[in-house]
Amino acid sequence: MRVDLFDFDLPETSIALRPASPRDSARMLVVHPGGPEVLSDKGVLDLPSFLREGDALVFNDTKVIPAQLEGIRRRGEEITTSVSLTLHMRTAPDRWKAFARPARRLKVGDRIAFGHEGASCMLGMLDATVEEKGDAGEVTLRFDLSGPSLDEAIMAVGHIPLPPYIASKRAEDARDRADYQTVYAREEGAVAAPTAGLHFTDRLFAKLDEAGIERHFVTLHVGAGTFLPVKADDTDDHVMHQEIGHVDARTAERLNAVKARGGRIVCVGTTSLRLIESATSDDGLVSPWSGPTGIFITPGYRFRAVDMLMTNFHLPKSTLFMLVSAFSGLETMRAAYTHAIETGYRFYSYGDASLLFRKD
Repeated sequence: MRVDLFDFDLPETSIALRPASPRDSARMLVVHPGGPEVLSDKGVLDLPSFLREGDALVFNDTKVIPAQLEGIRRRGEEITTSVSLTLHMRTAPDRWKAFARPARRLKVGDRIAFGHEGASCMLGMLDATVEEKGDAGEVTLRFDLSGPSLDEAIMAVGHIPLPPYIASKRAEDARDRADYQTVYAREEGAVAAPTAGLHFTDRLFAKLDEAGIERHFVTLHVGAGTFLPVKADDTDDHVMHQEIGHVDARTAERLNAVKARGGRIVCVGTTSLRLIESATSDDGLVSPWSGPTGIFITPGYRFRAVDMLMTNFHLPKSTLFMLVSAFSGLETMRAAYTHAIETGYRFYSYGDASLLFRKD
């Protein structure tokens, strides 16, 4: 499909720079193709009223790490130069793939020092070697530290990698370490938050429990590739970056039981949806899953397991707007986004939510 079919005009004033407070006070646009009311303006706290006893919410419990690293490149006796790297996928205990800026300054074999300036102890220092260079500014870094020691060093020297549409307007601050993390995050490794989950609070969980809604957790470590623009003119020519995910056997079994008794699988966020769809066979059976997925969902995709999706509002011409258009229909989602812009919904990571019913 032509990528420009997924374009729309978004005013700068629609982009949220801070989350709603409290988290569950955000607005929620309900999109129900073929329903008695296709679009309805609600709030996140209204979520339980759209679910039935026995339905199951699926959350992504990945935890954002401070994956933005500022370093100094060293190459022999040459003059050093500054580089910025965003880690996006771990490939070994001592190796990460990263997006470099500017990538042209780096060559295989270069040494990069992170956190040395002003460091008073070894905890504030980290070094790596450029092991490979790929396409679109991607490099593979081999760090001098490994495993938990590397994790600890990244926590000490790294910064939360705010999405470009926020970072271009303000700097990361201490509030973001809490704001850009779901309350149920536990598995470290994400570069970006599964942002639909940012709306959930203990108060909302209590309301869901009262309504008899199940909760299940999977893990997909969101990579920086989620922010990359689609540069191709046709969706067939776009290649998704892979992300590491995990669905355990117990969770797969319980989700299959939900479907078997007529309940619905409701994914919180496009990340949990992409992982569940990756783990589901053509006959609709969810299986245990562990490994990378690069699933790219566009209109025409036949959803195997997921019945409803709660998600934030996405960028024009993004793979995520393509996904929601596949889920609820392109024309329906174009109308929904037009309505959202006209009525003041807040967009992107810190913005408001939408609850999508699948177009059958």
